[in-house]
Amino acid sequence: MPYFKSPLIYTASTKGILPDHVIEIDDEGKIISIDHFSRYPASTTITHIPNMIMPGMVNAHCHLELSHMKGRIASGTGLIEFIKSIVTQRNADINEIQNAIQTAEAEMYKNGIVAVGDISNVIDSFEQKAKGRMYYHTFVEAFDLMVSDNAPVEYNKSLSIYNKLKSSDRNKKSIVPHAPYSVSDTLFSLINNHRQENTSTSIHHQETEAENLFVSEKKGALVDFFLGFGISLDQYTPHGEPASHRVMDHMASNQKTLLVHNTMSTTEDIKDIEAWNREVYWVTCPNANLYIENRLPQYKLWIDEKAKVCIGTDSLASNWQLNILEEMITIQKYQSDVSTENLIEWATINGAKALGFDDLLGSIEVGKSPGLVQIDGFDLRAKRFDKYSVASRIDLF
Repeated sequence: MPYFKSPLIYTASTKGILPDHVIEIDDEGKIISIDHFSRYPASTTITHIPNMIMPGMVNAHCHLELSHMKGRIASGTGLIEFIKSIVTQRNADINEIQNAIQTAEAEMYKNGIVAVGDISNVIDSFEQKAKGRMYYHTFVEAFDLMVSDNAPVEYNKSLSIYNKLKSSDRNKKSIVPHAPYSVSDTLFSLINNHRQENTSTSIHHQETEAENLFVSEKKGALVDFFLGFGISLDQYTPHGEPASHRVMDHMASNQKTLLVHNTMSTTEDIKDIEAWNREVYWVTCPNANLYIENRLPQYKLWIDEKAKVCIGTDSLASNWQLNILEEMITIQKYQSDVSTENLIEWATINGAKALGFDDLLGSIEVGKSPGLVQIDGFDLRAKRFDKYSVASRIDLF
């Protein structure tokens, strides 16, 4: 059995941080034991890792099918212009799309990511997912752009895509709403009727000021966006409350729910949602937020409310890379009061729980197979990431 010793092991479990410990794994990557280095006889063959070890990381929000759009959309355009670019530029040759998906998955694998919460509007990523190299929870996204008459047709489109993905231990799936500003009450109901027990859901949430204004008053830049594409808003009645209330009114309060982005979420929003559903996971994609709108959520608000936070990359259309370590470095750079312990929890066990893979992944514990990742450039004394830190897999399995 392989043995690995590190000066610091971040377990992302109740064991916390373990100095000078040894992890024993079997040939399939399952953890057999974790103990202090001093307890092993000198005859034991132990591989000494000079850097910090953490569990394999979870990318809680990605759009793998948009990987071919890397570099096509300028940064700093704002969400509305970004969405317009996605709608008008996403089509490409299928071979180009498939090659980009394969390359993007290889990038995530290399960067120590073991599981992904992936948004799908089409089936382009399904062939790669079927190879079983990583764990996926695929969120098949539905939206009718607030035209409730179109809800049955749009729901059936999503159902058709959902049915084409073969589920397995490594491939979970669910049909989910896109965002509070793009899903009618009727479509919300159809999605909820399809909901299966113990299956996670996801929704883009409070990503821009325009979202709250549209949902509450039917005003602002999103109105212009809809009308610019010839979409009537006659069937939408404004909610009178922020987007968070639309989530609470139309989604299940007893389901694991990933709220994605949350850039505009206030303390009041967080308190209300946490009181509504204790199984909410607040997913942040910091580099994508900077890429699109050049702003970040206020992470201290989530920490103060003891909210469960996860980290995602979003897509290569809105990011420079698919690397959860880079997301952690960005958070610590701009909001330095977020601790390394918080970040590792967000990047590992919280994501695994949110996607339903925490029985196997997310923490370094006996009986799990989380994958082991070493972080070169980690400051062992300060327990902080360096801006040049690099994640690499300890990959024997």
